[in-house]
Amino acid sequence: MVSTEEQRRAKPVMPLLRWAGSKRQLLPRLLPLWDRAQAVRYIEPFVGSAALFFAASPESAILSDRNGELIRMYRTIRKDPDGVAATMAQFRRDKRTYLRLRREDPTQMEQKYRAARFLFLNRHCFNGLYRTNLLGEFNVPYAPAKAGEPPDLGHIRAAAERLRRARLFSGDFESVIKSVVAPGDFVYMDPPYAVANRRIFRQYSATTFGFEDLHRLSALLYAIDRLGAYFVLSYAICTESLRAFEHWGHIRVTTQRNIAGFAAHRRRSAELVVTNIPFE
Repeated sequence: MVSTEEQRRAKPVMPLLRWAGSKRQLLPRLLPLWDRAQAVRYIEPFVGSAALFFAASPESAILSDRNGELIRMYRTIRKDPDGVAATMAQFRRDKRTYLRLRREDPTQMEQKYRAARFLFLNRHCFNGLYRTNLLGEFNVPYAPAKAGEPPDLGHIRAAAERLRRARLFSGDFESVIKSVVAPGDFVYMDPPYAVANRRIFRQYSATTFGFEDLHRLSALLYAIDRLGAYFVLSYAICTESLRAFEHWGHIRVTTQRNIAGFAAHRRRSAELVVTNIPFE
């Protein structure tokens, strides 16, 4: 039987995805908060690439996102990692294959092919961005520079083993949190940014996260705290976020924004890490 402490110190698994806005750079700041909480369960309602989940290696977790294709991919990998890896290995790594897969209708695919397609498109698209048009069709351009090697069988199997400890949902962040959070849980939230009603480019679609959602998120922090659970939130520093989260402990951190198309336009930007866990 693996102890909780041994579980916490298990070798981390790298995320499977390249993800615009991923918090891999913030892991040195976030992991100590997870360790300090000594939480019963890990919950992440904007899961994205799940960088903190894979690094923290919780014994029990709930992962959710409004992106149904993302959650479906994680479920399929959890169930059939070998099938997904074998299918993805058959795809040629070139623009022609990318454009063909992007045109295909995922609703007509078997699940392992659908998951492999998601991984392939993510690995070879512009900066790991997930964006759809009004018809819900993935429309990010091909841009494989610095994409690195796609996840191999060993990587996918390791991710599947961690995902078997998690329950996976697709839905609105507030509904998921209110239905599952219990005393002693650790909730990590990294929503898309909505700054002064201007959508940031890393959003999934026009309806994913808006300015009104920021107010819902602010109210949700109080609800989590009243339940006796822990929360950590990472968000862009802006007038709205400073006002919404001013009552909670927070620190300012810097990250590299990689969404610009050219390296000369990439810059370091300031973010808030907000939490009800005391900072040391």
